[in-house]
Amino acid sequence: MSRNVGRTDQLLRIILGLALIALAFVGPKSPLGWLGLIPLLTGVLGVCPVYALFGISSCGREEEITG
Repeated sequence: MSRNVGRTDQLLRIILGLALIALAFVGPKSPLGWLGLIPLLTGVLGVCPVYALFGISSCGREEEITG
């Protein structure tokens, strides 16, 4: 799969993922906090399968080429 998550989108996904995972340890201590792995992994890898499915890309053209 080619890169389809831009830098800003990556940063937001990583922050959101870490915040959700923190819920598994702090606060309500809900196991649903582990769903934060999804945005964390898509942010770290720079690839979102849902974006690919719909043909969406938050990358600028230059980011897609250089990856």
